[in-house]
Amino acid sequence: MSVRLNHAAIFFNEKTGEFHLQGRNFSYIFKILKNNQLGHLYFGKKIHHRDSFSHLFTISPRSNTTCQYEEDESFSLELIKQEYPSFGTTDFREPAFQIIQENGSRITNFEYIKHKIFKGKPKLDGLPSTYTENEDEAITLELVLYDHLIETELNLFYTVFDRFDALTRSAKFVNKGNQRLSLTRAMSVNIDFFDSNFEMLHLSGAWARERHVKIRKLEQGIQSISSTRGTASSPHHNPFIALKRPETTEHQGEVFGFSLVYSGNFLAQVEVDHYGVSRVTMGINPFDFNWLLKKNESFQTPEAVIVYSDQGLNGMSQIYHELYRTRLARGPWRDKIRPILINTWEATYFDFDEEKILNIAKTAKELGIELVVLDDGWFGNRNDDKTSLGDWFPNKKKLPNGISGLAKKINDMGLKFGLWFEPEMISKASNLYKKHPDWLIQVPGRRLSHGRNQYILDFSRKEVIEYIYSMIDNILSDAPISYIKWDMNRYMTEIGSLGLPPERQGELSHRYLLGLYSLLEKLTSKYPDILFESCASGGGRFDPGMLYYAPQTWTSDNTDAVERLKVQYGTSMVYPLSSMGAHVSGVPNHQVHRITSLNTRAAVAYFGIFGYEFDITKLSEREKNIIRKQIDFYKKHQELIQTGKFYRLLSPFTGTKNEVAWMVVSRDQKEAIAGYYRILAEPLPGFKKLVLKGLNPDFEYKIEGLPQTYFGDELMNFGILLDELGGNWKKELTGDFVSLVFALHTL
Repeated sequence: MSVRLNHAAIFFNEKTGEFHLQGRNFSYIFKILKNNQLGHLYFGKKIHHRDSFSHLFTISPRSNTTCQYEEDESFSLELIKQEYPSFGTTDFREPAFQIIQENGSRITNFEYIKHKIFKGKPKLDGLPSTYTENEDEAITLELVLYDHLIETELNLFYTVFDRFDALTRSAKFVNKGNQRLSLTRAMSVNIDFFDSNFEMLHLSGAWARERHVKIRKLEQGIQSISSTRGTASSPHHNPFIALKRPETTEHQGEVFGFSLVYSGNFLAQVEVDHYGVSRVTMGINPFDFNWLLKKNESFQTPEAVIVYSDQGLNGMSQIYHELYRTRLARGPWRDKIRPILINTWEATYFDFDEEKILNIAKTAKELGIELVVLDDGWFGNRNDDKTSLGDWFPNKKKLPNGISGLAKKINDMGLKFGLWFEPEMISKASNLYKKHPDWLIQVPGRRLSHGRNQYILDFSRKEVIEYIYSMIDNILSDAPISYIKWDMNRYMTEIGSLGLPPERQGELSHRYLLGLYSLLEKLTSKYPDILFESCASGGGRFDPGMLYYAPQTWTSDNTDAVERLKVQYGTSMVYPLSSMGAHVSGVPNHQVHRITSLNTRAAVAYFGIFGYEFDITKLSEREKNIIRKQIDFYKKHQELIQTGKFYRLLSPFTGTKNEVAWMVVSRDQKEAIAGYYRILAEPLPGFKKLVLKGLNPDFEYKIEGLPQTYFGDELMNFGILLDELGGNWKKELTGDFVSLVFALHTL
């Protein structure tokens, strides 16, 4: 029994009870065990299908193990690699799930009942996920397991994409019995690897230095990253890890990526046992999680996206980029060229009126900018960060003609208009708080902490979602708005809901996310032509869950070009350039007070969704001319940057850490754009060259501004001699914080 597409297939060997999932370049194999649970056999480079893989399964007896069957001293789950393991029946590693029953027992026994294999990919109820546009793009395996004692069904979902070396997994629990069950752990994926000869790569940091690349060698024990911040996946750890072989580089070697399509508390963990087996688990963080399942109630886990590459880290990244750009992001803006914008935040902060915004818009029009975004401060009585969140109506003292009047005036200039919201938050100094103090997340009798003088609305309550929707809908239906910046600036404390009963308080963090997703679904469905950009104090919620609703994310509040090299480099491990908001800001930079050239600031921001964020009305004519050229350059290469293949060339995290380089190549390999950055000047440096990737070795390329031509094989094997560049090129390499941008095209 099998279902096949061009490159993907799912086979079931009925006699041996084996499932073989094949992608373009990988195989994933597991089987039904003697106890009717599922045992993992293989995940790696694609291998031929055969009638039996029994030779891949061994459980040689070991001393001091506990076994499930009295007559069989070899069948111990401690020795067996598993698909979705439980705890307490001879496996002492951390499980994929745990259920507490009415009698206090945590022991379960989910046995294989049936399965089905079908083309296409089902949606997940209430959760973002990757998708297909027709059923021939993917194949799905759904397995049904059942615990007869507690009358509960466990559904495991596996989807293999035909175009991508990607496998998605999730799980669903359905209580079909009469007792009340408490689900305290429900991971989205578990994979037991044969060995532990891996390095774990993850993306960690903090506000203003998000997604720095960290690599550690696996050792016996548990290594993990997580978030417990409730409202966000967090800037501190991104919901992504990769296991790479020690010899794997950017462009060679084997790597396995794990990414969670979720925006809240998560856990990504690797446990290496005493036999050297590596168990990867990823899903909602079990810490402070408890989900009550009554009769006929179900719980669906978020989706985990697993990617395999034998072409190094860059190969893994390119799979994620294309999958997330085309089959996670949705709507008209998924494929449309995004407008070049000016955001008012660092230009005005809270100090503006209509005239000031219109002057910025007038200058923007002269420069070739296409979209003016009014940031924080336009609503209620908002003149600082202490008031008015929740009062989503225009401040008529600043904007006498309201948002509608301002937007129409900007539209009349030939520009689009965008608006900032922070709908998930509330200020105590607001009309909304006076009416509904019970709508805050809070615990009765406990002091309520604040963050940035604001508090969190309880998005687990439908009446809160409906109210916020109606407020935003009033603005959007009244004004010609083309863009929304959706911000979120604090994390959960005193986690409690006045709308949930005591036994469901452990559900609040997840219910909050379900409420947020439902609000975003409703708004993006009604207003599909509005471009949404998500933001969470910059890149605090840069995750696949938000990309499902907003195809781009504000990458970091840190707009310094030098710091952005690290942030954008790390972000590119998983996320495409089409998702990265990248702006040219003023100097001295508002976050680190560094002074960099206008050229270098643009050279970094080109490799993302380009825009500006400073007071452009104060520019000199010379600076205006530079910006006009930057905008012309970006518009010329925008489609390439947004849809091309991205290659990382020099890392800010390894080597000298003083040079960074990357490039984008068109799908037909006829165009490319490469960026080279040197952070600090060096005394008497060695000879420098930049070796490119991804070109056609037989094509002859012209580099704009250089007299000679180059064949692709020259550029990929020898490179561009940076020391031999003359004229303005050489001038650009003088001093600190310098950059070069090379545009290539075939003759």
